[in-house]
Amino acid sequence: MLLIVVAALLVILLTRHPAEPAPAPPPKASHPTTAVRRPKPARPRRVVDLGEAEGHLPQTQTVPSSTSARFRSQMASLWDAVVRNDARLGRPAFFPRSAYEQLKAIPNAGGDWENRLFGDFALDVAAAHELVAGDPASAKLVEVHVVDSYAHWIAPGVCANSIGYYEMPNARVVYDYRGGEHSFGIASMISWRGVWYVVHLGAILRETSGGVVDEAASGPGTSAYSGTC
Repeated sequence: MLLIVVAALLVILLTRHPAEPAPAPPPKASHPTTAVRRPKPARPRRVVDLGEAEGHLPQTQTVPSSTSARFRSQMASLWDAVVRNDARLGRPAFFPRSAYEQLKAIPNAGGDWENRLFGDFALDVAAAHELVAGDPASAKLVEVHVVDSYAHWIAPGVCANSIGYYEMPNARVVYDYRGGEHSFGIASMISWRGVWYVVHLGAILRETSGGVVDEAASGPGTSAYSGTC
């Protein structure tokens, strides 16, 4: 009897099907990948400086206009320089080096332009920038007010100059900042071929090695005549 039971168990074990492998897990749903595009770097602002080419031409006695499209464009460049604290953006508004080299009767006029004249302008731009540094995006140029009757001719031989030019003192840069009107002065502009250019922004005679803001004021301020050169 025992042999019969053992034989039956062997038959069951031999005829049993092997265990089926566990089903493979379903494949994970694939999600489409999205390429992340890096933003392109901003292109540097192109500054068109017509004055540098014109500075190689002879001077004229044409009185500049303060209402021309050229002047408005120049003053927009000056304002851009102040808001962005980058004097290079103001080059179209600044007296050209090539003209300065013709104008000045001094050794190495080009070096004086680079190291002193434009260097002082850059310091003054940085000083003026502090007026709007808290919220530059809200600072908007309203106008540059020029009293045209203040223009006066500087004869050759004055102030170490070999060529004559017109000088315009104390124009006012009027701007809106955070809803209020403010202003500061342009100490001196001079002419080249019938175009006004900033030559001293903050001060003509400097008492500091740093930047200067010319008579910052709430409101449009007041221009005063000065017979400087």
